[in-house]
Amino acid sequence: MRGKMSGLGRGVGRVWARAAWVVVFTLVLISSLASTSWAKPRFKTLHTFTRRGATRPFAGLVADLQGNLYGTTATGGALGWGSVFELASDGHGGWNETLLHSFKPKGGRFPEASLIFDADGDLYGTTTGGGIYGFGTVFELAPDGHGGWHETVLHSFNGTDGLYPAAGLIFDSGGSLYGTTQQGGASGAGTIFNLAPNGHDGWNETVLHSFDVNDGKNPLAGLVFDVAGNLYGTTVVGGASGLGTVFELVPDGHGTWKETVLHSFSGDPDGYSPEAGLIFDSSGNLYGTTMWGGASGAGTIFKLARNGHDGWNETVLHSCVYREGQNPVASLVFDAAGNLYGTTWGGGTQGFGTVFKLAPNGHGDWKQTVLHSFKNRPGALPLGSLIYNSLGRLYGTTRGDRRTTFGSVFEITP
Repeated sequence: MRGKMSGLGRGVGRVWARAAWVVVFTLVLISSLASTSWAKPRFKTLHTFTRRGATRPFAGLVADLQGNLYGTTATGGALGWGSVFELASDGHGGWNETLLHSFKPKGGRFPEASLIFDADGDLYGTTTGGGIYGFGTVFELAPDGHGGWHETVLHSFNGTDGLYPAAGLIFDSGGSLYGTTQQGGASGAGTIFNLAPNGHDGWNETVLHSFDVNDGKNPLAGLVFDVAGNLYGTTVVGGASGLGTVFELVPDGHGTWKETVLHSFSGDPDGYSPEAGLIFDSSGNLYGTTMWGGASGAGTIFKLARNGHDGWNETVLHSCVYREGQNPVASLVFDAAGNLYGTTWGGGTQGFGTVFKLAPNGHGDWKQTVLHSFKNRPGALPLGSLIYNSLGRLYGTTRGDRRTTFGSVFEITP
């Protein structure tokens, strides 16, 4: 909660505590997954959103130490501008939903991104609209000590520093936040920003990069750090072919950052319109998805590997086809064996999206397995990334079709 620490010390305390938790979580996860078989996955709907409550979760979930799940809905809540919710296990196989916060326009509206925790248990996220200028916010949600949660707007975007942040945030080792806006900035093509605690219970924003179309345009996804502190991400359009990019942002040591386009998508065979963020493997290779293009035009899963000559080589691991799921728009996740898991927004046997596994065969190829094809009821159209709990179960959300279904939270168990 705010006021417990200040400035850099507060941030470092958060990061070390968070890092320790990640190590413990990862060890438990690896132990669990090492003995897990994905031959017969079981699907379960944990919660179904209704028209009268929180509706339409666009993003994935985050879990606390007790295994409770937290997320956002883009609409609904008490005022219709979106919400933050918690799902807690009742200990008997059921889950109880609690609405932690309903957004008001001045406090932000229409959150489309997942949340992150700090070490104090506070939640951080973005809204695509609302705030002082109506162009979106960065917010913090902290327990108030009386069973409720209090929202603080850390920053309202004004256009020159970006418009409509649709992606989640990440922390650096100093407790600063980093994120993207899909529009605005010097050329109107989107920005990468930093929010740093100023030691006076406030935050200072800095625009690290404004896109100019040639180097990318409209970043919809969040960022990821490498071990050296460089940032990586994607843009939906722009670049050499205008079909999207993968970029790197490197600090120059003088307070500014330099952007380099690592890959510009061409459509076929490597896909186009990457809406998802990236993940690293243990060797420093990047993995991601494109919504469209590839051999069948239905999107791709790709890998970017350093080539030893200060460049990167792209490999298409899988081209999506309708029956197996099309249009992946969410980031991927690894298990301990090096398998990838993700979601597709459409396709599958019912046409409402899928959860899939992509496994390397040891000979340079990857095999895709559909773990679940969604029906319209009770949930349809998964847009968010997946997460694991300590038992190796996958959790995610569906958005719903906005007419008869309004979203759900699901679990897939090995």
